[in-house]
Amino acid sequence: MSSDTLAKASAAPDTPEHEDIPRIVPHRRPGQWTAAVAVLLLLGLAVNSVLRNEAFRWDLVADYFTSDSVLRGLWLTLWLTAVVMVLGFALGTLLAAGRLSANPVLCSVSWGYVWLFRSIPILVQLLLWFNIGALYPQVFGVKTVNLFTPVAVAIIGLTLHEAAYAAEVVRGGILSVDRGQIEAAQALGLGRWRRWWRIVLPQAMRSIVPPAGNMLIGTLKGTSIVSVIAVQDLLFSVQLVYHRTYQVIPLLMVATVWYTVVTSLLGVGQHYVEKYYARGAGHTR
Repeated sequence: MSSDTLAKASAAPDTPEHEDIPRIVPHRRPGQWTAAVAVLLLLGLAVNSVLRNEAFRWDLVADYFTSDSVLRGLWLTLWLTAVVMVLGFALGTLLAAGRLSANPVLCSVSWGYVWLFRSIPILVQLLLWFNIGALYPQVFGVKTVNLFTPVAVAIIGLTLHEAAYAAEVVRGGILSVDRGQIEAAQALGLGRWRRWWRIVLPQAMRSIVPPAGNMLIGTLKGTSIVSVIAVQDLLFSVQLVYHRTYQVIPLLMVATVWYTVVTSLLGVGQHYVEKYYARGAGHTR
């Protein structure tokens, strides 16, 4: 036997030449694909119905979408949302500080405020403020009906309501900061305000921004309730038009599309703000 033959014989494995290797077969999920097809089918039917239903009058929607009255109502809605959010979070921050205070009076008063204004529906609050003249006809010698205009009532009512929820958002954000961070800052000799501004607040914002963004979007939509006290916001503006033209559905679609556009833009802004404050947290979304 030649040396080549011996080498091949020694290199030949004892196992069969073609061993059967099990083939991995992906798990089939026919139920999920069936559900997906059904959902897409229903979604397509819904979109087709909306686009082809003549009752929506999309031509009228396009005509009134940028009309002067609608844009004025939209501007008031945006302005009211901004004012309420700024004032609400300013007052809510003070209430959160009161809740976290060691002073039992401040803590109790802050807790009572949050409890009261979260218990009363916002519509009831607005109607109470709108009819405050029945309780106090004059304030500082001025007639209440002249002092509390519908816009002022809307700002007061929405701000007081918003502050109760903002207080809990801010308080939760502050409590989410590890106590050891504050103790480390104290050990470094940082002053009280510097500790809050440089250590506590940046970390608390990670927990504050997501619910605050949701509150902002909720406030934008919630301002539509001021139409009941004749504040000419976006909803009230389209109501004035369809009371005159009797085109209820097209005008409601105008308001719907505007609310959708603005809330979508706010959602995008919220995403980038969250991403900014999530830096160094070990994950981003």
